[in-house]
Amino acid sequence: MTDIELIRQAVDRYADKLTQANDAIWGYAELAYEESKSAALLCGILEQEGFTVVKGVAGIPTSFTATFSSGTGKPVAGILGEYDALATLSQEAGCTVKHPVREGAPGHGCGHCCLGTGALGAALAVKEYLLANQKDGTVIYYGCAAEEGAGAKQFMARAGLFDGVDFVYTWHPDTKNEVSAKCSVAIMGANFQFHGITAHAGGCPHLGRSALDAAELMSVGVNYLREHMIDKARIHYAYVDAGGTAPNVVQDHSLVKYEVRAPKVSQMKELFERVVDVARGAALMTGTTMEYEITMAFSDYMPNDTLAKVAADCLKEVGAPEWSEADYQLAKAYLDSYDPVTRRGIMEGLAEVYTPAELEKILLRPLDDTVHPYHAANKEYESGSTDVGDVGYAVPTLELHVATACIGNVGHTWQMTAQAGSELGHKGLLVAAKALALSVIRTMESPEIREAAKAEFVRKTGGVYHCPLPDEVKPPIGRY
Repeated sequence: MTDIELIRQAVDRYADKLTQANDAIWGYAELAYEESKSAALLCGILEQEGFTVVKGVAGIPTSFTATFSSGTGKPVAGILGEYDALATLSQEAGCTVKHPVREGAPGHGCGHCCLGTGALGAALAVKEYLLANQKDGTVIYYGCAAEEGAGAKQFMARAGLFDGVDFVYTWHPDTKNEVSAKCSVAIMGANFQFHGITAHAGGCPHLGRSALDAAELMSVGVNYLREHMIDKARIHYAYVDAGGTAPNVVQDHSLVKYEVRAPKVSQMKELFERVVDVARGAALMTGTTMEYEITMAFSDYMPNDTLAKVAADCLKEVGAPEWSEADYQLAKAYLDSYDPVTRRGIMEGLAEVYTPAELEKILLRPLDDTVHPYHAANKEYESGSTDVGDVGYAVPTLELHVATACIGNVGHTWQMTAQAGSELGHKGLLVAAKALALSVIRTMESPEIREAAKAEFVRKTGGVYHCPLPDEVKPPIGRY
């Protein structure tokens, strides 16, 4: 039996277990650092299948490792899994009109239920391959909490959990079947707290020092800063605590979250320090005091070209999901469900990629049914961030994409939640499991590929991981 035949059969045998696990995690819809049920489900399956599970790694209760070794245990492969949901995106699975399961509840609007279970399928299939062929090697499933929060992978990398690992693969639900050469930007987030003095806002406002004024002046200062930063940088903010609801009381406290993105860690840190200076100035102007706490930071993600070529070939061999006519019609209903403004933006984006004739066909059957070639030269930075970047600075790493949603789908929406729990999500995660597993075993079987991937990794990163977080920053469990 060829390697791809074995992988196909292994994933197909586990298909019901994987899709049931996906649907269970989809139903749990647990937020960052709260994924206790989701992690327990994945750990339980892995333990049943003979993996050695270590829970609560890197000081994060819902992160874990699950290891299976054969023979000498070398080489060592890692597979990353995620399983956290997003706030307020509850939506009935397969429903094409907005209908939350529970109003205001979380939902899997980034498809991490599929991500975690597709990665699980890959780990199980690699185990089957090692046993069936009496091969030496180790596969480690990394259960990574809170990718949508302050992250886990940078804490896991800092704790040395990727030391001794030869390479890592992962995937992400998408609208296309491809391995992309695009990079993601680095990010750093912090809570800024201002402290002032209360006073009667009508009777003696001169005695008060408004922490809310300080937070607002920080916003003004950062808005002016935006003109003087590189185009690829971003600054986001959200008020967490405005200091109270009584307008006749001068607010003595406020809390605002900021996140700063830039293509490289060095650029991100430099811009973050400028934001801190703005906060200091806001406090000085208002007679308040300011303190800040860094809560998260991700390194930029750079795909390993050597591994990318392997994964692209494997994904092409596995092939795109086999969509039914019902799948196409379901996808069309999701694409049609967007409001006119969003839909216009979607159409403009698609028009830049497809010819008018191609677009006409796609709008009728908006599911990607091909595997796109890998374009190694297209290394532009996208504006999103992921803690997968930190794994890529610790070990050669590659992320591939498989369609689980309609072409034109917008991530972090109720539409994405609904598709992740539908047949579209099921078919995509099973393809991803096969492509990941095949990529792992092909890399395991080739010392030349591993050596080339390592050499590229050292050339790009220096070969030593430097966490973007200060050493004293711990996972902000219950505080993010």
